[in-house]
Amino acid sequence: MTKKLWFQAGVGILLALLIIHFFIDIKGLFAPIGIILRTIFLPLLVGGLLFYLTEPVQRYLEKRNFPRWASILSVFVLLIGVFWGLSAMIGPMITKQVNSFTNNLPQITEDVQENVSYWLDRRDELPEFMENAIDNARERVNEIALNLGGGMVNFITGFFQTIFMLVLAPFFLVYMLKDHERFIPFVSKFFNGKKKKFVIETLEEVNRTISNYVQGQMLVSLCVGIMLLIGYLVIGLEYALILAIFGLFMNLIPFIGPWISVVPALLIALIQDPKLVIGVGIIMLVAQQIESNFITPNIMGKTLEIHPLTVITVILAAGNIAGFVGVLLGVPLYAVGKTIIKNFYKERKEIREAATSDVAEE
Repeated sequence: MTKKLWFQAGVGILLALLIIHFFIDIKGLFAPIGIILRTIFLPLLVGGLLFYLTEPVQRYLEKRNFPRWASILSVFVLLIGVFWGLSAMIGPMITKQVNSFTNNLPQITEDVQENVSYWLDRRDELPEFMENAIDNARERVNEIALNLGGGMVNFITGFFQTIFMLVLAPFFLVYMLKDHERFIPFVSKFFNGKKKKFVIETLEEVNRTISNYVQGQMLVSLCVGIMLLIGYLVIGLEYALILAIFGLFMNLIPFIGPWISVVPALLIALIQDPKLVIGVGIIMLVAQQIESNFITPNIMGKTLEIHPLTVITVILAAGNIAGFVGVLLGVPLYAVGKTIIKNFYKERKEIREAATSDVAEE
């Protein structure tokens, strides 16, 4: 019985749970490690994203006989040029729309309050479930208003901490571009024979999975952002550029992100002209249909091989466990875990088939 796969898997799960339990009991000893990990998480994440976006450029340059230092320098020149170009092209428009939004914020707030008051005055005419929803929303608004001061202080503090940590991202990017080829040999040197081959193949496949996901998802999000911008400009929606950029970044979250991005667009449309709400809804539906049926299949293809229902489940679970970070990283981490487990299963199957064939030959 001890040789059965289900028994070994069960023992492995029990040992893992036991180890986690002991770690929780002595978690105070690891508090400094947790602080260090939280400090480097954001610059490491940004540096990793930039690495997977720029590594194909570095590889292309080195195929053209560029030395490593020249390829890294060229990548940074390219990044600076892209950021400078974007700032020069859309920076003034973003500044203008942000200033316009700030100046119109009192009027927008007044319009929202008028709409809220309108429905509050007529809530007796609504069904009971809608009355309860309005009461709950009003309570939530009061709580938000009470916590707004402290929230603003925390936001400002967190904003400057984030800016400080992002300064470290280029340093991570430099060393990733410089030494990324040494990582797999460094890890695999602790193994021998077939185990070493298995580790190398698994790490290479994990690297391909992350690379395909990051590059594909960024390209898909860029296409969606462009479509939203064109649509918002066509219907004359205010703050079109800001809303499109917000939609671009929200699209990095599979399935849920696009629907989050449409909420502020619908609110702006409702305040500007209620008829525009229909236009915003049509634009979002058209953009999502084009993205899901044409852009994503052609750009990302079947790279992750994850069922949509699995993606939704992973996002919901990861969001409850780790908040926004979990929502953002849940799918790629699941894809990495799936790749590792698939390779383990493949390796065990090959070993079992080899053992069966040896017995049959005897």
